[in-house]
Amino acid sequence: MKNLFLPLLLTTLFLAACGAADPAGAADDHANETAAHGAEVHLTAEQVNAIGLVTGPMEKRGLTTSLKANGRLVLPPDKSAQVSVLVGGLVRDIPVQEGQAVTKGQVLATMENMEFLQLQQDYLETSANLRALNADLKRQQDLHDERINATKTLERAQADQSVALAKQAGMAAKLRLFGTDPSRLSPESISSSFAVRAPIAGNLQHIAVTLGQFAEPNKPLFTVVDNSGLHIDLNVFERDVARVRAGQKVVFGHAGEPVGRHTATVYAVNKAFESDQQAVLVHAKLDDNGEELLPGMYIEALIMTDSTSAWSLPSEAIVSNGDEHYIFVEDEPNTFMQLAVRTGASELGYTEVVPLTALAADAKVVVKGAYYLLSELTKGTGEHNH
Repeated sequence: MKNLFLPLLLTTLFLAACGAADPAGAADDHANETAAHGAEVHLTAEQVNAIGLVTGPMEKRGLTTSLKANGRLVLPPDKSAQVSVLVGGLVRDIPVQEGQAVTKGQVLATMENMEFLQLQQDYLETSANLRALNADLKRQQDLHDERINATKTLERAQADQSVALAKQAGMAAKLRLFGTDPSRLSPESISSSFAVRAPIAGNLQHIAVTLGQFAEPNKPLFTVVDNSGLHIDLNVFERDVARVRAGQKVVFGHAGEPVGRHTATVYAVNKAFESDQQAVLVHAKLDDNGEELLPGMYIEALIMTDSTSAWSLPSEAIVSNGDEHYIFVEDEPNTFMQLAVRTGASELGYTEVVPLTALAADAKVVVKGAYYLLSELTKGTGEHNH
């Protein structure tokens, strides 16, 4: 025991591990030193070698505290599209399948509609009439300049041209909604068929129409999603929102995965409280879109909030018995003392440790084999009272 408990180092190590520690609390810990000391485990050199027991010092490391949260993978509005038509029609062709990748503008279906046929005819007739009206307007303008016709006649020609221009512009806009370029329309190219095209690039998530079906206007026929825009909506309790800000890292996993499988970065925190969830939404953009990540998936996450420098040990050096946490320190060769500790932040396999008693600066802590020592104590082997 002579090398283990050095009161001189109590204040230095305890305050470094705890940050702004409570002096009264430190005094209480020292007063209860006997309770914090555990039993000793005695091993032979052969046992130490057999279990691969390794000791090492506590290390001062930078650790990040984290905040647990859950939520779902979601898509922003501009990365998901419901494809419908403005007018009904018979479905004549569906050259795509669900799950297929599609490009923006790719044909998803071909439909037939007599109104579309009539629209093309009306546009061509209006365009022809407009050409005649333009010629008549020029003629009336020339006659007016020579004071041969009345101003009223010129004004009527101008009005007729304006009406025809408005009709042509309206029909041209409708044709573009069907995906038809009015400038390329001719009597030879008139057709009752028009194409339904993908408004965005992505994957075809759902097809809600079949061949020969009459597709009604404004009802979704296809759903296209672009998972490259996936992000996380996390529910953070009101009391914890102040700890979250843009730029913080998030590690997460979906059902059946470890939490640290994927990473994201917080980019926004809602300024409104979600009463149904009793939480505030935090939005995080994925750092890497894995193919297995899909919209709507439930995820569990850790938001990396604050960084701190603390005394720490490999996480496997810390063992638990009920709600209590312990480490083992080599007291004498092949003799190991159990000590109670408090734990703090954990990151990358290391955990912050606050011993409840003073610990020598050169103390040798068991960093591998602690669970074996705990099992020896539990079954009563090599145990004696301190």
